[in-house]
Amino acid sequence: MAASVQTPQAFPPRIFSGIQPSGGLTLGNYLGALKRFVEKQDQGIPTVYCLVDMHAITTWQDPAKLRHATREGAAGFIAAGIDPARSILFNQSQVSAHAELGWIFNCVARMGWMSRMTQWKDKAGKNAEAASLGLFAYPALMAADIMAYHATHVPVGEDQKQHLELTRDIAIKFNNDFGVNFFPVVEPIIEGAATRVMSLRDGTKKMSKSDPSDASRINLTDTADQIAGKIRKAKTDSEPLPDTLDGLKDRPDARNLVNIYAALADMTPARVVADHAGAQFGTFKPALADLAVAKLSPITTEMTRLMQDPGEIDRILGQGADRAEAIARPILDQVYDITGMIRSRRR
Repeated sequence: MAASVQTPQAFPPRIFSGIQPSGGLTLGNYLGALKRFVEKQDQGIPTVYCLVDMHAITTWQDPAKLRHATREGAAGFIAAGIDPARSILFNQSQVSAHAELGWIFNCVARMGWMSRMTQWKDKAGKNAEAASLGLFAYPALMAADIMAYHATHVPVGEDQKQHLELTRDIAIKFNNDFGVNFFPVVEPIIEGAATRVMSLRDGTKKMSKSDPSDASRINLTDTADQIAGKIRKAKTDSEPLPDTLDGLKDRPDARNLVNIYAALADMTPARVVADHAGAQFGTFKPALADLAVAKLSPITTEMTRLMQDPGEIDRILGQGADRAEAIARPILDQVYDITGMIRSRRR
């Protein structure tokens, strides 16, 4: 069951989160994000969900592929259960408040804060001089994505927790610098059995759409046969499943499959282990494959249907952008007032 959301300070609760459309959606995106987004939508709290295409271009993207990935991402949201009438669904670049507030936050955030970001170090590596300025400033734009809606809670994976902490730092510094209580101090929501889904070929690495091996991941566009085949070939060890989670401590590949089963079945990993204690993976993998196919095939079918009408997807994203703009623009106008900007031609 999803955790209840508590309202920080005096700000009404609002949930914001997004996915970068820089490649196909995977099982990791579904279990770590989309499935949880649907749960939040069903809690009755206002939800704003975004395809963050401006983040995607921090590394070069083929324009045609980016457009396709953005539409496919929107199709994935809808197929997974996001209702565009109940949640706001749009792509980031259609709402200019993200870029405008992102610049202001660039001037609030400190270079030292950015340089300590683990993802910056990982992505830039030893070639930081050649990395884009956008990649370095990515967390400030992420903070703007959230704060443009006065979002109070953000469902994220563990790998984004550091960026959420920086968002909190930026909000606190802005409030302190200008003597206001304008931005909420956002709370991350990190929960669930598989918030970080690992590679099917290496249980110590995150499942990634950028992995050169397609066998390392389950794509939401995979057929039932492809899903089952990848799970059957997933890396495991020769030991049977233990009767407690402690027995999986040094078995990352086995723990990954147990976590995936638990997340798909809405069970705890402890319950999965108890139910399958002593089973060899020759027995457990087919059970996991059947479960994965049952859960994911309807999503794949609906995504395929939606992608046959890109105009309808664009219409949904456009309507979502209009609704997002209606929230973000007044907040941004107040930011301009607070920071001393003259705005004689208000929209």
